[in-house]
Amino acid sequence: MAKIIGIKFKNTAKIYYFAPTEGEKYAENEGVVVETSKGVEYGTVVFGIKEIKDEDLQYPLKPIIRKATEKDIYRMKENEKKIPDAMKFAEEKIAELKLDMKLVGAEYSFDGKELTFYFSSDDRVDFRELVKLLAGNFKMRIKLRQIGIRDETKILGGIAPCGRACCCSGAMSEFGKVTIKMAKNQGLHLNPSKISGLCGRLMCCLEYENDYYAEVCVKMPKVGGTVKTPEGEGTVVSNDMLKMICKVKIPKGEGSEVYKDFPVDRLEFNRNKQKPSKEEDDEISAEMKGILD
Repeated sequence: MAKIIGIKFKNTAKIYYFAPTEGEKYAENEGVVVETSKGVEYGTVVFGIKEIKDEDLQYPLKPIIRKATEKDIYRMKENEKKIPDAMKFAEEKIAELKLDMKLVGAEYSFDGKELTFYFSSDDRVDFRELVKLLAGNFKMRIKLRQIGIRDETKILGGIAPCGRACCCSGAMSEFGKVTIKMAKNQGLHLNPSKISGLCGRLMCCLEYENDYYAEVCVKMPKVGGTVKTPEGEGTVVSNDMLKMICKVKIPKGEGSEVYKDFPVDRLEFNRNKQKPSKEEDDEISAEMKGILD
């Protein structure tokens, strides 16, 4: 068994494991200084010392250098205070050089020896001249990192259509693969404005319950399909995949019709016929891809 402590860093929800110092205790939300692949960084404790199986470790544990001192906390806050001025200067130089790039954020390394700028662009950008200007002004190592539209939203954050903070900026450690098929499994209207997040891509939350919906949707009749009910043949109007209930429109005499709910196990229908064909899937996916891209 290995002893670990969970640490996360600024602007990330992902938790990284580090080896605690022997004899030390760590409280939640306490600041620590650790050695990472990018150098020395300031992190925040998510959970104290725990034990996990050695085979569950995906990489060798790095040690915690020390608990954050007042000097460490002061340095971290001073680095954050300098970011607005760094962004302003970089934006001015981007405008002067007429570079087709959108500056998204900036980050100082904990030791103050490196400054990273994050930007988005539809094309590759030749920013060599920009790096020279930035290095000359800040007198430190400069990095420019191009990011995608989803990463841009993760950094900037915002309120999602559900009314909560965007999952990518507050709850997700990594981006998952989201597809049109997931929206179809859940019976959602394939309207880009309804199933897209602030980034313009499919909402990350479509992935959360997809395993359940993927299993259930094949057991439900297709909306618009014909089914046999205890009260006669009818047309499926909607499906409630959580309650496993179908709303069916049943024609009656003299041109009238009634709408009734039936548990799916009381309906008879051709399951293979109710499934959308591969051609239908490909056609809708291509249409949606063209709109979202």
